Amino acid sequence: MTTSRTVLVTGGNRGIGYAIAEEFVAQGHRVAVTARSGEGPEGTLTVRADVTDAESIDRAFGEIEAELGPVEVVVANAGITRDTLLMRMSEEEFTSVVDTNLTGAFRVVKRASKGMLKARFGRIVLISSVVGLYGGAGQVNYSSSKAALVGMARSITRELGARNITANVVAPGFIETDMTDALPEAQQAEYKKSIPAGRFATPSEVAKVVAWVAGDDAGYISGAVIPVDGGLGMGH
Repeated sequence: MTTSRTVLVTGGNRGIGYAIAEEFVAQGHRVAVTARSGEGPEGTLTVRADVTDAESIDRAFGEIEAELGPVEVVVANAGITRDTLLMRMSEEEFTSVVDTNLTGAFRVVKRASKGMLKARFGRIVLISSVVGLYGGAGQVNYSSSKAALVGMARSITRELGARNITANVVAPGFIETDMTDALPEAQQAEYKKSIPAGRFATPSEVAKVVAWVAGDDAGYISGAVIPVDGGLGMGH
């Protein structure tokens, strides 16, 4: 039986974030999600926030703390892609992705760490991607932002590890979401060929790993990168 915690999932209104929030609810936690639009799954508290705006994050935390108590588990999942080849990528396309995916995670984790330090307990989970370490053509901005989360988790581990606060990275590969569903059949088949498991993951397969690494059984794991990619990124 896991201890019931107050959990925040950023970008919890769709895709992997939605599945992560659902899993934490199913395990009996008090769950809040941030979303710019839309709603989190049933049983969650949805608060409006934009991870590129520190003030909106602070307001969201205030709402969550008032309603559910101090945040003990934070899952930094909010992210965007703006894929294009290096030669064509504008500086704005690079910096906007970094500002959401990397600096956004920093803003959320910094605000969450206040309560965690006070409680001498915290679980920080950063959602990266297989392309963070494996690379992806047309994804210089995205893969840079996702690779940087590894350094962030490891530095947080060195800084806060003695306070019973862990920071880990979960790196999903190809997941069945609206984004992969929109790919042409032939392209999906091509991708599946490169995955040893021969299939895409379901969002709930990622969610269960996130919930586990945030739970009581994983208290001595910190600074780790846990791939959920069917073997795609082995050794990366």
